[in-house]
Amino acid sequence: MESEDQPAFKTRGLAKTYGEGASAVHALRGVELEIPKGELVVLLGPSGSGKSTLLNILGGIDRATAGEALFHGDDLVRMDDRRLTRYRRKHVGFVFQFYNLMPSLTARENVELVAEIADKPMDAMEALERVGLKNRADHFPSELSGGEQQRVAIARAIAKQPSVLFCDEPTGALDIKTGIGVLRALQELNSTLGATTLIITHAAATGAIADRVLNLADGQLRNVEINAVKKKPEELDW
Repeated sequence: MESEDQPAFKTRGLAKTYGEGASAVHALRGVELEIPKGELVVLLGPSGSGKSTLLNILGGIDRATAGEALFHGDDLVRMDDRRLTRYRRKHVGFVFQFYNLMPSLTARENVELVAEIADKPMDAMEALERVGLKNRADHFPSELSGGEQQRVAIARAIAKQPSVLFCDEPTGALDIKTGIGVLRALQELNSTLGATTLIITHAAATGAIADRVLNLADGQLRNVEINAVKKKPEELDW
């Protein structure tokens, strides 16, 4: 149950191990963190640091081996498959690096796909307008630039009106100028919609747009940086 005085997420001793014995890979090693409701959070770290594993567990698409992952006090680790599916459908929006749009559908139709699984979906045209693409609603993905396709993917995610928005390398396939536009959209949506937003990236400069930065290495949370003042994406020093 959501509560104003609880953090959006809190983990205790969160661990994830793939495989067994000598070949086991320890993706997460006892991660302890708190993410306040409504914050924009950037997860930084090299490949293999555990960023995506952490995101996937908090997003309900992977299960921890040990520990707790609390969403407004409810432990995701101990939810059965049915409850996790309900959690994803009701609360979570995902944005991935490579858009995952249906090529045979227009931008508007891609966004409308979420109406089938969302309790109270946002109108597709409103979602597209929020990312600056209302005038491209009837175009197919092949007719859109990479940045436009990513913004359609963001519109599709927010059309669920999720409590949390998870973005895994949302600018990884884009050039700097286009990536700035995508980050601007995410920052504005976090401000206007209030969804707790987690962004995975390798670009350390991106951390300056966030409320807090989580630095991961070797499956552990090494430090947390809190920004008293957030930069705009166009102000970042790339």
